[in-house]
Amino acid sequence: MNNKPIKAVLFDMDGVLFNSMPYHAEAWHKVMTAHGFDFSREEAYLHEGRTGSGTINIIFRRELGRDATEQEAHDLYEEKSELFNAFPEAEPMPGAWELLRKVKDEGLTPMIVTGSGQHSLLGRLEHHFPGMFHPELMVTAFDVKYGKPNPEPYLMALKKGNLEKHEAVVVENAPLGVESGHRAGIYTIAVNTGPLDGKVLIQAGADILFPSMTALGDAWDTLHLPDRRPHH
Repeated sequence: MNNKPIKAVLFDMDGVLFNSMPYHAEAWHKVMTAHGFDFSREEAYLHEGRTGSGTINIIFRRELGRDATEQEAHDLYEEKSELFNAFPEAEPMPGAWELLRKVKDEGLTPMIVTGSGQHSLLGRLEHHFPGMFHPELMVTAFDVKYGKPNPEPYLMALKKGNLEKHEAVVVENAPLGVESGHRAGIYTIAVNTGPLDGKVLIQAGADILFPSMTALGDAWDTLHLPDRRPHH
């Protein structure tokens, strides 16, 4: 059944499984602008995958020359989360379900590796992608200390899944997520579902680039993943 030299596919969530990035970008832009910071919607895509406090500290350092206090970071992220949760529910990304079905049919294990700590989204995985994901095979904002682009989230996923680097592939849409997967030593597939130039994803370390989840799903059966088992 499984013609690929892997055991698991590690999926990012926002921008890969759910078309939620436009809402995240809008929420960040509104909150930051309201507090007098310069933060475009496009910049939100460049920071996608970081923890909330990670993003906030980058802006504080750039514009105020200091880190945010814990209270400031907490309050800003609360505001951002409230705005995000006020949007209609993000739709599943077109092509995501079809790809997950193919992955599952091949006997591979789908796993989630997300920088998100949005309980609303995590609870919706089972609703939109029934039977695909198991909580114990998920890495979320609550598990990690560093977050993407640090390789930690993907290294943690390998550990949770009892996998070697060559037994998994990563599916990511964000430069920081691609960098995280690449630095963890895992073959990384980029899907460019946002407004960024695809070159940014290749520069971040993507091994292969697709314009959408649908395109990746269409190519999945014929996708030749390199056998990266260590040779003795």
